[in-house]
Amino acid sequence: MNTEKLKFFLEGLYYVYQRRELINPDPLYFLYKYKDVRDLEIAGLIAASLAYGRVAQIMKSVEKVLSCLTDSPHEFLTANRNFEIVPENFKHRFTTGEDINILLANISEIIKNFGTLENFFEICMKNSNENIFAALDKFSDKLSQNKKDGAFSLVTAPKDGSACKRIFLYLKWLVRRDDVDPGGWKVIKPKDLTVPTDTHMHNIATKLGFTSRKSADLKTAVEITEGFRKICPEDPAKYDFVLTRFGIRAGLNVNELSDLIS
Repeated sequence: MNTEKLKFFLEGLYYVYQRRELINPDPLYFLYKYKDVRDLEIAGLIAASLAYGRVAQIMKSVEKVLSCLTDSPHEFLTANRNFEIVPENFKHRFTTGEDINILLANISEIIKNFGTLENFFEICMKNSNENIFAALDKFSDKLSQNKKDGAFSLVTAPKDGSACKRIFLYLKWLVRRDDVDPGGWKVIKPKDLTVPTDTHMHNIATKLGFTSRKSADLKTAVEITEGFRKICPEDPAKYDFVLTRFGIRAGLNVNELSDLIS
């Protein structure tokens, strides 16, 4: 692989496309209204948890939930004792209104006990010997407690072996800070992030030669992250947003990426 050639190309993409005005439609768009990180971290968790399926439906679903939490989700969930917040008829693919209300009740319990989601994640890190995957397992377990029988579509955990795209996306939003990612969390650094991996990113990373694995699971996400870490050790998830513009923005052809590794 021509590492210098690829880095030059990716930095060019970052310069052109890593801009806030190019976000919409993306659930990250909803986070920009929150100035207090205590609100932003809650809104970000809702937005990332629902970030699966068609983007138009994602945007509608995120807006519906956040509109129930007033202008300050942190204040609302701190004061609220009734967790029939989202109507029972709410539906986002596999996610029901009951699922959302369980998640909101668990968020409320965490912030009442620990102040913020970041404070709780920091405790999860300390109790996991600073192992981020193990900490995320604890974090996700708490967020999905009291779930109904069966799978909980909103929260994934590394112990499941899946790519955990949405929880890694959430960390990226909260840990990185630039014109796109709002940042705010200090508990881990950008160098510790895992690249959010779905079928689209998997396809891109395959064309870049970062992985030959066939399924987009956790091992693949780690392999892809290591590939990007060779390009940008201090911030391997730096190019996530601009690369996911392929297929969305005119002039970006994913098939051209294969030429960069020759």
